[in-house]
Amino acid sequence: MAIVRHILVYDGPGGPFEGVAAWDDAVAGPRPAVLVLPNVLGQKEADNAKAEALAGLGYVALAADVFGQGRRKTLQSENMAEYMAELNADRVLLRDRLAASLAALTALPEADAGRAAAIGFCFGGKCVLDMARSGLPILGGVSFHGVYDRPEYASVAPITAKLLVCHGWEDPIAPPDATVALAQELTEAGADWQLHAYGHAGHAFTDVDRRDGPNPAIAYEPRADRRSWRAMTGFLEELFG
Repeated sequence: MAIVRHILVYDGPGGPFEGVAAWDDAVAGPRPAVLVLPNVLGQKEADNAKAEALAGLGYVALAADVFGQGRRKTLQSENMAEYMAELNADRVLLRDRLAASLAALTALPEADAGRAAAIGFCFGGKCVLDMARSGLPILGGVSFHGVYDRPEYASVAPITAKLLVCHGWEDPIAPPDATVALAQELTEAGADWQLHAYGHAGHAFTDVDRRDGPNPAIAYEPRADRRSWRAMTGFLEELFG
């Protein structure tokens, strides 16, 4: 195994954008492609590590950038949600930036452009759901502790992308009524969906940087992290056959 990273600068509305692609250079030929969509902070090392982990599973992955080159936040940033708020207010722009990120990934020579999926964390989980809602060409997607509100535009019908929603049951950002509403939405749209809910887990349960955070409802939870990654692994294996 020879996992390589490649900084990928690509165009899109409001760009340029800068992500990091990863694949196993010891594997010959194109392979399924997985887009990794970041949380509120934007593209960062934690997302690059997820892309590398997916490369180790046999995929080519892109830790995508939807905020724009150089536009990043940290947990210590004064206005941490600034860039996310801009896209929450313009879901059409978010959709178009997601389309540009997917196009950049599937244009890589290592990628099998006809077999693509997306995974996302927190805000990135919302991005995955919006990709499915808007009919972008992914076979499926995985939302980890995502946000479930609908965009202002109409969803495709049926939603053809298969979806796995990995949800912390104590998540204050996605409470039970929002979770049930998502299930109803996906059912009405004819989607092939599944929901894994983890007890004693809140928002950001995969985020090791929140291991000792001040808010136990927005914190790392190792069991949910481990179980959700295993669920994702099985989902992608089934998705790509």
